[in-house]
Amino acid sequence: MPELPEVETSRRGIAPYLEGHSIREVIIRERRLRWPVSAGLEQQLAGASIETVGRRAKYILVNTSQGTAILHLGMSGSVFIVDSGTPAGVHDHVDIELSSGKALRFRDPRRFGSLHCSRTPLEHPLLVNLGPEPLDDAFTGQYLWQRARGRKVAIKQFIMTPQVVVGVGNIYASEALFMAGIHPKRAAGKVSLLRYERLAKTIKDVLQRAIKAGGTTLRDFYGGTGEAGYFKQELAVYGREGEACRNCKNAITAIVLGQRSTFYCKVCQR
Repeated sequence: MPELPEVETSRRGIAPYLEGHSIREVIIRERRLRWPVSAGLEQQLAGASIETVGRRAKYILVNTSQGTAILHLGMSGSVFIVDSGTPAGVHDHVDIELSSGKALRFRDPRRFGSLHCSRTPLEHPLLVNLGPEPLDDAFTGQYLWQRARGRKVAIKQFIMTPQVVVGVGNIYASEALFMAGIHPKRAAGKVSLLRYERLAKTIKDVLQRAIKAGGTTLRDFYGGTGEAGYFKQELAVYGREGEACRNCKNAITAIVLGQRSTFYCKVCQR
């Protein structure tokens, strides 16, 4: 599914086409997404001026003069810019028609994405209890170490918990733990402050590099302007079971942890 770098790539791709323009019409072809699109959303956003396009965790926030559209891409969703009136495909569920003659199109083959509208988006039930952004200054090794005290959960599951920190999905958790030299099954409460300081740094580093590369294209993700992401070419462990570790040449191991595929090096990570 699209993770934080893919969502941020999409946000950056669509923002120049949305900011400063007004919404002419919202067309909803399929309301049955992960949660049904609320009745009246079209009327609430019609005529609104788009001020900024932001992101919180994996949610794109289209901030307007009449409320904020909160969009989640789900498992296979994507957003991209088309000319108004471009014929819609079978999975093109929402168009936000703009005064510029362009439209923001939301495509979601599996319908696990969602669309909401709120006057107070950061107080919305989907956002209100989320942890800090991993790229913000508030996210530090000290913060992680304090949150982990007494926790027996595996470190990989711990850093993937959105109430602890948002946006560290499966791919990037595996990559950051490898860079920090931490075994993914190690209990969160058994990791030292020094190692958490290194882990916070590697999480920031891997996410920043992935954003710069446009995300990781594993199945059908594409950015806001249609280009594929290229971070897959830089992955050190994820999806590389049996291949040689780039540090020690030992074979990369794959296990299932918390029902998610997890990749690591038995030699480099302890």
